Amino acid sequence: MGKMVEVVIDSLRVSLTNQQRVVILHEKDTENYLPIWIGPYEAEAITIALQDVEVSRPLTHDLLKNTFIKLNARVLRVEVSSIREDVFFGKIVVDQNGESIEIDSRPSDAIALAVRVHVPILVDSDVMAKAGIHPEEEVTNVKGTVTTEQEEIDAPDKTIGNLSIFEDFINNLDLGDLKSDDDDQDEKPV
Repeated sequence: MGKMVEVVIDSLRVSLTNQQRVVILHEKDTENYLPIWIGPYEAEAITIALQDVEVSRPLTHDLLKNTFIKLNARVLRVEVSSIREDVFFGKIVVDQNGESIEIDSRPSDAIALAVRVHVPILVDSDVMAKAGIHPEEEVTNVKGTVTTEQEEIDAPDKTIGNLSIFEDFINNLDLGDLKSDDDDQDEKPV
């Protein structure tokens, strides 16, 4: 096991192709990101906590939080501790009467709890190295050549120039004969 690095929730996203949810964790002080696919209920539970949405009855993660409080246990942190065969494993680390207890958990459930009890989210550095992503310094532009991001920023006209054919098409459209239903309604007396 490697050293632990602290992350924050960068965003929650929905895949446009299959409607699955992914939580994007961002390593503090670096440009490393860790995407973890999660279920829709866990995504909703995380979102509700992040947005401080009031619910009439406790959700499952609220119940877990309340249980720890009643048992005089304090959540210290949650961890994404390992990855095996593309499955992430997590832990909830709790202090109860001076004893440190590690509870096996899915990372999504641990994260949903962490945002409710305001504790750090840690990721094993080996997990970050294996499954994390770092934004590419090189990008492939529309012409298929590789440039750096800075070159794309410094020379945006190269890409825009390729779109001039569309600008010419739009400018040469004759829209004079087109009428919308709204135009007909405007012409009718009331």
